[in-house]
Amino acid sequence: MSSQKKTTGRSWTWFHRFGSPEYFYRFAERWGPRSAVVTLLLFLTGLYWGLVIAPPDYQMGNSYRIIFIHVPAAWMSMFTYVIMAVAAGTGLIWRMKMGHIVAKASAPLGAAFTFCALVTGSLWGKPTWGTYWVWDARLTSELVLLFLYFGYIALANAIEDQKSANQAAGVLALVGLINLPIIHYSVEWWNTLHQGSTVSKLGRPSIDTRMLIPLLIMFAAFNFYYVTTLFNRVRCELVDQERRTKWVKELI
Repeated sequence: MSSQKKTTGRSWTWFHRFGSPEYFYRFAERWGPRSAVVTLLLFLTGLYWGLVIAPPDYQMGNSYRIIFIHVPAAWMSMFTYVIMAVAAGTGLIWRMKMGHIVAKASAPLGAAFTFCALVTGSLWGKPTWGTYWVWDARLTSELVLLFLYFGYIALANAIEDQKSANQAAGVLALVGLINLPIIHYSVEWWNTLHQGSTVSKLGRPSIDTRMLIPLLIMFAAFNFYYVTTLFNRVRCELVDQERRTKWVKELI
């Protein structure tokens, strides 16, 4: 029982440690450059493997290669929203400033990923479906996700009082979570043009291994890019919001 309490205590210590603006800044400052190096290596490897080494698709030829950008961007559009909503919820429940800062820093990144997913999906749709856009369930729900990001950003910046802005934007982020299962299961719930899952299938993915490996590398590259950019954005946000504190004055 005592060892269990010690483990729980360490978990909460870790949690509250990252809730400290100064500690998070130092952590991001240390690991941000390292994450950037990993990001660059993964992008170079994934793009070369996907665009040069991977074979053409037997149906779509070389046009399928856009998946190495489209699929990771679509994944990150939802993953980033989860991070944003969890961070905002942490800020609302435990009144942790860092939660709202991480959520605010994540929102533009998530919007960029979503926009990239929509654009690359449209470019892929033209040779595949014969049109750039249809009001397909998957495409429409992804567009709603982009509007949710825009709504969060607008709400967080429209209210002058920072506390009120964080609360209002945080509630919107949590409510918007309902859209994520709609995006994910839309191809199963409705008859859509968008193809079903090929990578996340239980058992054996219905994609050639020579295509799957660079796709997974690009997944990792997008994740590390998010972490790297998030660290940089959070550091800038912390310097702005904490500019009157002693540790920021010493830093400057």
